[in-house]
Amino acid sequence: MALRGVWQLKKLVVSYSDWGGSSKGIRAFMESNPQLEVATEMIRGQHPHLKAFYKNHNDRVVCVKNMDPEEILLHATRLRNALGRKVIKLRTRHVTKHPSVQGTWSTALKL
Repeated sequence: MALRGVWQLKKLVVSYSDWGGSSKGIRAFMESNPQLEVATEMIRGQHPHLKAFYKNHNDRVVCVKNMDPEEILLHATRLRNALGRKVIKLRTRHVTKHPSVQGTWSTALKL
């Protein structure tokens, strides 16, 4: 995804093995999509994965073990479209700068 018109993904690294069985889908993906410019990394004896490096110095790793080339393309597209921000859990369902003094509204009204 672009933030103010600038893509946030700096680099996408594809790590795979040239002889491992779980890397069969990633090898087919690399052969069927020569138009994609990605950095490749040979790792023997490990499962394949995609590493995305973003401009805000965060990174994400997605395991693509035993996946089809279409699924790998979907994961690569999702990594490209992400902003690279860390996922944070919200404490409440609503976010506001000025919380209510009386409390959160609920349907269970007790008189």
